[in-house]
Amino acid sequence: MGIIKTENLVFEYIRRDEDGNVEGINRAVDEVTLDIKQGDFIAILGHNGSGKSTLAKHMNAILSPTEGTIWVDGRDTREESELWDIRHTAGMVFQNPDNQIIGQVVEEDVGFGPENMGIPTAEIWERVNESLRAVGMYEFRKYSPNKLSGGQKQRVSIAGVLAMHPKCIVLDEPTAMLDPNGRKEVVRAVRALNDVENVTVILITHYMEEIIHANKVFVMDEGKIAMEGTPKEIFSQVEKLKALRLDAPQATLLAYELQQRGIALPSGILSINELVEEIMKYQRTHR
Repeated sequence: MGIIKTENLVFEYIRRDEDGNVEGINRAVDEVTLDIKQGDFIAILGHNGSGKSTLAKHMNAILSPTEGTIWVDGRDTREESELWDIRHTAGMVFQNPDNQIIGQVVEEDVGFGPENMGIPTAEIWERVNESLRAVGMYEFRKYSPNKLSGGQKQRVSIAGVLAMHPKCIVLDEPTAMLDPNGRKEVVRAVRALNDVENVTVILITHYMEEIIHANKVFVMDEGKIAMEGTPKEIFSQVEKLKALRLDAPQATLLAYELQQRGIALPSGILSINELVEEIMKYQRTHR
């Protein structure tokens, strides 16, 4: 069994009137089955309302299934006795870093989680320093979070989760409120955690450029898994993505438009460098 496994997972939001009577039921996650291995970098895509954030909240046991099962490191999230261990295993980072930062000084904020876990003081400071180094924020450890940019704050949020030594980090649209530079900072830090620390990363996003280095991509629509595959496999299907109200990386879209005009380029080009290389190959063979 992987670090996170779901089997026929269903979650329904129940709408009630002022008297508490059920007005309607919205199935936000609909029969989702997936298996995520330790050390994977997984991306989950979908338009607003597709169910991706609801699915993410099950991975930290914030929500409990209406039907089906989700296991986190072999533990059933419906078992209350397992919640403590589940939330140590899978850390959660949300959109707005201001909602997760509570300390007056960066290093105090990062140490808050381990302190609540009862970790000895000396080890807490070791964890704080290693976590801040892992996200490139060690030099800011004495700063007030109020003095940081959005991207820097989000990296501090990630360090705070990392200091609890989770096996897995679930990031629910962590760059949605950031400018392009802040987004790059956060994605670079997340990739380093995955590459160097072997932390399983589950990235929920609607920015296509952020996922080109993922091992696997799941695309959600109306609560279901509509597509799954490698980034190259997913972005080779531009028309299907458009039908799901999703875009593709700019390089992929440009390559697709060139293909439509008769230029024989391979499908699933993900980066500008790759596109330039393929165009140069094409020019050499068509001189």
